Amino acid sequence: MKILDVQTYIAGNGWKNWVFVQVDTDEGVHGIGEATLNGFGKTVEAAIHELKPYVIGKDPFDVENHSLHMFRDVFSDGGQIQGAALSGIEFACWDIMGKVLEQPVYKLLGGKCHESLRVYANGWYTSGPRTPENFYRLAKQVVDKGYTALKFDPFGAAWKSVERKDFKLSLELIGAVREAVGDDVDILIEGHNRFSVHTALRFSEEMAKYEPTWFEAPVPPQSVSSMIEVAKRSPVPIACGEDYYCKEQFAELLSHNQVHIIQLEPQFMGLTSAKQVAGMVNAFNGVIAPHSAQGPLCSIVCAHLNTATPNFFIHEIFEDFNEPWTQHILTNTLDIEEGYIQVSDRPGWGTDLNIEEIRKHPYKRENFLPLFREGWEKREPVEGF
Repeated sequence: MKILDVQTYIAGNGWKNWVFVQVDTDEGVHGIGEATLNGFGKTVEAAIHELKPYVIGKDPFDVENHSLHMFRDVFSDGGQIQGAALSGIEFACWDIMGKVLEQPVYKLLGGKCHESLRVYANGWYTSGPRTPENFYRLAKQVVDKGYTALKFDPFGAAWKSVERKDFKLSLELIGAVREAVGDDVDILIEGHNRFSVHTALRFSEEMAKYEPTWFEAPVPPQSVSSMIEVAKRSPVPIACGEDYYCKEQFAELLSHNQVHIIQLEPQFMGLTSAKQVAGMVNAFNGVIAPHSAQGPLCSIVCAHLNTATPNFFIHEIFEDFNEPWTQHILTNTLDIEEGYIQVSDRPGWGTDLNIEEIRKHPYKRENFLPLFREGWEKREPVEGF
């Protein structure tokens, strides 16, 4: 079997252009992948077509070798753009392998470690004002759906530091959510790389009374030393890792033995490397909670990885809170029941692209998440682009 072509499609979701990949073979079997990256849909699409010569004419089963060449041989650090492009192609190869072997991808990764995956809700706080009363109301709706964990960013458009009034409001939002969901539900606080070390620690110390399960990405990821400083001193566990795109970055983070909830992003490094990173985390007695905030196929990929990973912690999910039409982008999606999902036993990813539906929602430059603008959490297209 040889790879004949790599095709790309973009679905213009309002808060992020979803980039999809289809890899075709000479035996009529095709596989699908995803390569979404906030704000860089067309850029990643171009990168996919620049990388595809590395796989044309090659056996799709040789994913480790393909990943090596698409990462190393370019001899440039393309960061998340290169990582997303690589992953889109590599995911599709895993899909092809599963289809040919008539096995779900998780079986190819080592088999089932978990019968079901506990999930946490994200994207639920997109409507109404940024007030404690509204967050309380919306959080109640989430637990009424059966979720036992939920994540949110209470910090508005904050960056580096915050004024006293907004500092107080952010804590009030956390308190309102805790009151709404009770003591038995996990609340996860998203930092989105916002703060300086001292601001992150101030928030961590003050939010600790609400017993959050983690404080995610409190400082920018580029400085591992800053993340380690916060992790050492924070009374709330720190989670991070979604921004990294190679094993070496995780090796540096883990070497300090301070952060033990690792949110690797398979879509920035490929599934082959993601599985290796999960093993590295296990060796440091940590757990993985992969970043799954791209499109619907990314979520399925993460679910297969999580199913086959013994040190899996919790799975991120948006599906209940996206626009209804997004459920039709794929022929099959993940089903959420009482806060858990189960991965399908269908071959490969167990789904395919609905090209007709994708074409109804074309790419728009304004479809991205402007995390440092007021009202970003409403996930509406950004005017002026």
